[in-house]
Amino acid sequence: MIFERTSRFKRAAKKLADDDRDRLDKALLRYEQDPSHPSLAVKRVQGTEGIWEARASDALRFTFEKIEGGILLRNVGAHDPTLRRP
Repeated sequence: MIFERTSRFKRAAKKLADDDRDRLDKALLRYEQDPSHPSLAVKRVQGTEGIWEARASDALRFTFEKIEGGILLRNVGAHDPTLRRP
């Protein structure tokens, strides 16, 4: 599976604490193995056509678009700020 990253995602991921970065890595691996894994709680971002969100932890979310062969990672961070700018 291809994981492409926007520059915004890269900047946001760099700002994450080490623990959150580990949680994100585990969530992306889990998504690669099983995109419908219940712990990810994948769902479409309300009010958008093709932007999705997934859970890396109780407080950490990442957003993405589905592309051929994988996903384009758009944003990552705390739940509310991340979903305001998916």
